Amino acid sequence: MQIVSEKYNHKYIIFISFISALGGYLFGFDFAVISGALPFLKTQFELTALGEGFLTGSLALGCMAGSVVAGRLADQYGRKPALLIAAAIFAMSSIAMALSGNLTIFIVFRFAAGIGVGMSSMLSPLYISEISPAAVRGRNVAINQLTVVLGILITNLVNYSLADNGPDAWRWMFGLGVVPSALFLLGVFFLPESPRWQMSKGQLDNAMKTFNKIGGKETAMKLIAGVDHHPQQINQSGNNGLFSKAVRPALLIGVTLAVFQQLCGINVVFNYTSTIFSSVGATLDRQLWETVIIGIVNTLFTLLAMWQVDKLGRKPLIMYGSIVLSVSYLILAVLLRNQAPAAWISVFVLLAIAVYATSLAPVTWVIISEIFPNHIRGKASAFAILCLWGAYFILVFTFPLLAKSLGTYGPFYLYSGICLLGFLFIRYNVKETKGQSLEQLESNFSAH
Repeated sequence: MQIVSEKYNHKYIIFISFISALGGYLFGFDFAVISGALPFLKTQFELTALGEGFLTGSLALGCMAGSVVAGRLADQYGRKPALLIAAAIFAMSSIAMALSGNLTIFIVFRFAAGIGVGMSSMLSPLYISEISPAAVRGRNVAINQLTVVLGILITNLVNYSLADNGPDAWRWMFGLGVVPSALFLLGVFFLPESPRWQMSKGQLDNAMKTFNKIGGKETAMKLIAGVDHHPQQINQSGNNGLFSKAVRPALLIGVTLAVFQQLCGINVVFNYTSTIFSSVGATLDRQLWETVIIGIVNTLFTLLAMWQVDKLGRKPLIMYGSIVLSVSYLILAVLLRNQAPAAWISVFVLLAIAVYATSLAPVTWVIISEIFPNHIRGKASAFAILCLWGAYFILVFTFPLLAKSLGTYGPFYLYSGICLLGFLFIRYNVKETKGQSLEQLESNFSAH
């Protein structure tokens, strides 16, 4: 039954979606800052291949912890308090990394930054999905991905501008993260609580007020009725509910897509841009400039994805993305192996970025935010994203080691094969989700 055919206050919904999505900007910041800072950190801390991989991957370990904490906080205390905590962690860790006196302290606070990233990466899409109409939910959740790529682009531009400021340029790169962190912290105070969470806690009056702001009185009454009368098919006994037979189909899809989004290999391109281009003789200036171009292409094609995700649907986009990435990586591996000019490497790196930005990057977050039952969405989303960050750590930790033993080109053959397997899984297991209410999707993705 489609219950959300009423009028909505779209300006208000987009406004609060953007505030929530500022967590995505900080995700993009912490994700991208390492690419520009890594050449300086290698010198500062005399990093080996193992140290380089662990320093880069320490963010992911924090993300894993953050996603677990966020799920518990979001389901017990609400989405808004959890977002406030994530924002505070971002602000403190940015300053601490900039002031780090040795490698151990730096890694500890990069881990702390990861906690904030992990929390916001789960909470922002979850929150946006719960306050958005079904017809534009994909676009609105993709706002979070847009702020991620804006964070990456702006951070890469800042890194490029700071690169000539001497060996301590990396301290400014990390320290400037306190500015967007403070804006995010301030903005979250103005967010309403998720009305679906309020209903799950029996706060019917509060949920009615929030739904009324979102769509007016008539729409609020229909939304309340639709959520309230939807059958709860799964027991709510904590982790037993999460791994119960009814939830298992959705959990399998969510976890597999989350892991695939990372093991597809694209974040090697984002995090190790300098390593990839230095392997074909590019100067440091060229390496940092490539990170800027990557950020621009990533942003432009994310905007395209926002326009198309509710038109073309989720499944066609991620299928096309998987197969094109597979082919692109094969070509990139051959070019790197044969020491092709940096310009040719750039073409296929940017092609991979463009394809990822219109497919796996936004759509995976959209699907994870949609497919789980209302009463367990926080825990289930957190578990899927915990697996996502675990896969990210494996990816970025192993790349320097693989590149050292196989050559920079070697890992891209592996990523190509993973993309082909991902394509086959999506084709045969993932259902389309566009245009359906969260309550409809609960029925479609549950075992009966």
